[in-house]
Amino acid sequence: MFKRDVKKLDDILQRFLREEGLETPLLQKRLIDAWDKIVGPNVTRYTGEKYIKNQVLFVKINNPALRQDLSMMRSQLVKRLNDTVGTSIISDVKVM
Repeated sequence: MFKRDVKKLDDILQRFLREEGLETPLLQKRLIDAWDKIVGPNVTRYTGEKYIKNQVLFVKINNPALRQDLSMMRSQLVKRLNDTVGTSIISDVKVM
């Protein structure tokens, strides 16, 4: 009889994403999408462009007072966003 090496689909997909270089972009997309959930609807209303460059999340905030408040909460935002994704994707948040 043949012995089959049965693997979980999750493991196969994870390995494929890693080998093709798609794992990090996918996690970055999930992190950016998590911003609205983490900060809530009041902050989301003033949020503009969001992107990640060199492990830094850049977020455009259209309200100066809110921008200052979020700047002081950078370390908390980094922790909550990384926890949501399940791994360390960003090391800082720059509010512009």
